[in-house]
Amino acid sequence: MTYKRPYIIAEAGCNHMGQMEIAHDLINTAAYFCKADAIKFQKRCPKELLTPEQYNAPHPNPVNSYGKTYGEHREFLEFTVDQHAQLKEWCEEAGITYSTSVWDMTSAKEIASLKPEFIKIPSACNNHFEMLQWLCDNYKGEIQLSFGMTTHEEEEAIVSLFEKNGRNKDLVIYNCTSGYPVPFEDVCLLEINRLREKYEDRVKAIGFSGHHLGIAVDVAAYTLGASYIERHYTLDRTWKGTDHAASLEPDGIRKLVRNLNAVHDALTYKQQEILPIEQVQRDKLKYRKR
Repeated sequence: MTYKRPYIIAEAGCNHMGQMEIAHDLINTAAYFCKADAIKFQKRCPKELLTPEQYNAPHPNPVNSYGKTYGEHREFLEFTVDQHAQLKEWCEEAGITYSTSVWDMTSAKEIASLKPEFIKIPSACNNHFEMLQWLCDNYKGEIQLSFGMTTHEEEEAIVSLFEKNGRNKDLVIYNCTSGYPVPFEDVCLLEINRLREKYEDRVKAIGFSGHHLGIAVDVAAYTLGASYIERHYTLDRTWKGTDHAASLEPDGIRKLVRNLNAVHDALTYKQQEILPIEQVQRDKLKYRKR
């Protein structure tokens, strides 16, 4: 196997808590301190995504709510397309790639208008075939897509859609277990092997989107062949909201980037039987019969 250098995405999602200033801090910290390759936000149109009953219902966990109803909560956390344009500009200034997960057709069209390098399709929306088709037809960048809570039949239908549109080599698919946080026994890393066997030659790359604790699992995912690694990211895991507790803080992302890049450098064969670094020690230490 040839190991590509890992591409590491700090998924800020809605961990900005609806505040542009915090989003700006997330960008700069991911770029300058963590040295991640990309930072990813989210874009939703709550009235398009939710039924009136869902919109007007109370948040299932009121302590995490930013509004009187679930709809108000979701609206509070949304940035406009103009604000996303500002986020993209800040990312360009900081030297980090901007991206966003899109949850509905309106959001897909708005974010595609900004022409980011890639757009992400979350597990919850990967069977929104109308949206996938629109992106195939109208968005020329890379499309990344998670396979959480997805059957094998649905996976095949998704990849086939991209193949029929000649866009499969612009597609990155992610092994993912949808839970917040996910216990280690439910991470199911060996699914990466299955995805590689079935799809590696049909798509651009295989990735891993983790909602677990710590960073050891991500290194294993990379060695199994997931060249894109995505982790939820926050400035403070104690902040109000459902995703913070399942996110890494800046030092966690920094260590993840450091460890993955170190593993990449180490995943080689010896270029000669005795390396130059060893020859010095061999001359000094190796047993020689006198």
